[in-house]
Amino acid sequence: MMNFTPISCAVKQQLLTTLCEQSQDAIFILDENLRYLSVNATYEIILGYHEDFLLGRPLGIYAAEFLSENEQAVLQDLSNRLDSTGFYEGKFSLSTRYGQTLDCHIIYRKLYVDDKPYYIGKVRDMSSEVKDKRQLTHLLNFDQLTGLPNRKVFLSQTSELLLDTFQEVVIIRLNIDRYRSLSSMLGPDGINELIKRFVGRINELKLDGLRCFSHFGGDDFGLLFESNDANMVRHQLDRLMQTCERPFILNDEDAKQTPIYCRISAGVSYYPKDDSQFSGLLTKAEKALHYVKQQGGDDIRWFDMTIDEAAANSLQLEAELRTAIDLGQLVPYYQPKIELASGKITGFEALVRWQHPTRGLLSPSNFIEAIVTNKLSFELFSQMIVQITKQLSLWQTMGFDQHICINADAAEFTYSEFYAVVSGLFTEYNIQASQLHIEVTESSLIQRHTNVKNQLAALKALGICLALDDFGTGYASLSYLQEYPFDFIKIDKSFISKIVNDCTQHAIVKAILDLAAALDMQVIAEGIETEAQRDLLSDMGCKYGQGYWFSKPVTAEAATAMLSAQYGK
Repeated sequence: MMNFTPISCAVKQQLLTTLCEQSQDAIFILDENLRYLSVNATYEIILGYHEDFLLGRPLGIYAAEFLSENEQAVLQDLSNRLDSTGFYEGKFSLSTRYGQTLDCHIIYRKLYVDDKPYYIGKVRDMSSEVKDKRQLTHLLNFDQLTGLPNRKVFLSQTSELLLDTFQEVVIIRLNIDRYRSLSSMLGPDGINELIKRFVGRINELKLDGLRCFSHFGGDDFGLLFESNDANMVRHQLDRLMQTCERPFILNDEDAKQTPIYCRISAGVSYYPKDDSQFSGLLTKAEKALHYVKQQGGDDIRWFDMTIDEAAANSLQLEAELRTAIDLGQLVPYYQPKIELASGKITGFEALVRWQHPTRGLLSPSNFIEAIVTNKLSFELFSQMIVQITKQLSLWQTMGFDQHICINADAAEFTYSEFYAVVSGLFTEYNIQASQLHIEVTESSLIQRHTNVKNQLAALKALGICLALDDFGTGYASLSYLQEYPFDFIKIDKSFISKIVNDCTQHAIVKAILDLAAALDMQVIAEGIETEAQRDLLSDMGCKYGQGYWFSKPVTAEAATAMLSAQYGK
C-alpha cells in the first residue's frame, strides 16, 4: 500500500482560500448584519469596487434609507429567508459602479463558526447567457429583415386578443403584387430595400387601432386591428392603399433611378361577423386575398359568402376539367380559312369545345380561364394536337391537303417535352409538317423567354408554319415580327368590325397589309361577318380570311363534308 500523508489544516485552509480568490464566480462573506467582511477578485471586477471600499459596508453598499423601495424589499426578503432556512437562491439584477445592470444568479448560505453566524454569497454573471437567450428569442419571433413580428407572434397575439376583447377584431392578409417580377428585376439587395421601405412607410402612418403589424416573409404580411366598429378600419386601409400609390425610390443619391410602384392586394375578415374562432378568421382573410389576386390584384376585398361560393365552384370546375381531359371530353371544332378571291377552303383553325356530360357543349369562355389558372394548358394542347393530327391523317387518305391550325400559349413552350410531343406526331400519323400550323397569341409573348424563341425556331425548322394571332392588340407587335419567325399575321377582329365605314380601321388594316408584304408574310383577317367586309378586304389585297360570314366552327364530320363538297366528292 502506498504511503498516504493527509494535508494539514493550515494547508487545507490556504488551498480553499486560494480557490475562492481565483474562482470565476464572485464570492463574498458577510457578517451577521449583512456587512462585507471579504470579497474575492472576481467580485471586485464585477461590481467595480475594491475590497478596501466594501469592507464594513452593508450588502447594498449604501445605508437602507438611500436604497429604492424595490432594493429594500429584496434585501428584506433575503434576510428573512436566510434567518428561516439558512439558504437563499435566486436571479436578480445587480447594479455596478459603472451604471451597468447585470443579470446574475446568486446563492447565499448561512454558516456558523464558533457559534457566530456568517453569510457566504456566490454570484455568477449570467448576462451573456441571458443576452444570447434574448437574441435567440428575437430570432425566433421577429423577421430579421424588417424587425417586425413574424407569423408565430401574429397568430399568438391574435388568439390572445380574441380571448380578451370586447370590441371587433379585424384580420388583414396583405401581399405585394408582382413580387416575383420585382424580385427578378431588382435583385436580392434591391427587393430587400424595397421591402424595408414599404414597411417603413406603413409604420409612419401610425394606423389607428393597429395591434400587430407582422411580416410572414417575402411579400407576405398580416395586420391585426381592434376597433369599436370594424368599418373604421376601412379608412385605415384606404390610407394604406394611397401611400402605396406613391413611387418608391430605392437609391436616394441616384437622381435618374426608375421609380418603383408597389401595388398591394389585401383580404379582410373580422370578428364577430365572419367567425368567432381565430383559425376561421385567418382562413377567410386568406380566401379574400386569394380572390383579389385572381381578379388582378391592386384591391382590397372583405370576406363574404360569395367568395366561398366562387372558391367551391372553382374547385369543382378544376376537378371536372381534369376528368374531361382524362375522358377526352375536350374536342376540336373547325372553322374554315377561306381564300377571299375564290372562296375556297385553304385550311381550318381548331377551336376547343367541351362536350360536358350534363351542361352540353361549352365554348372556351366557360372554362379557358380555369385551364390557365390550374396550369392545364399543356395537357389540353397535347390532347388537342393528337386529335388534330389524326384528322389530318384521315383527310390525307381522302385526298385533301388542307392544313389545320392549333392555338398555343407561349407558356406551353416552357415544357421540355413540347417539341418531342409535336415532332413525334408526324412520324406516328404520317403527315407533312406543313399541314400543321401553330398560332401564338401576341399577349403571351410579352415575357420574351429565350426558351420560347428557341422552341419556335425548332418548330419552324421542322417545316411547321407559324402565325402571330391577335396582331395589333398587344404592346410590341412590330418587335415580335423581328424577333420571331412567323409566316402569317392574323389581324384581330377588332380591326375588322367597322372597316367598311371607319377610315381609321381601314388605314390600320391597310398599313398591316403593306407591312406584311414588305416582310414577305401572309395575312389572315379574322372576324369577317359581312359580304362588304369580305369584298373590301379582298380589294385591299388581303388573300385569306375567316369568320361567321363563311362558317362558324363545326364538328370534324361537318368540316369533312365541306371539303368533300369543294372537291366534288
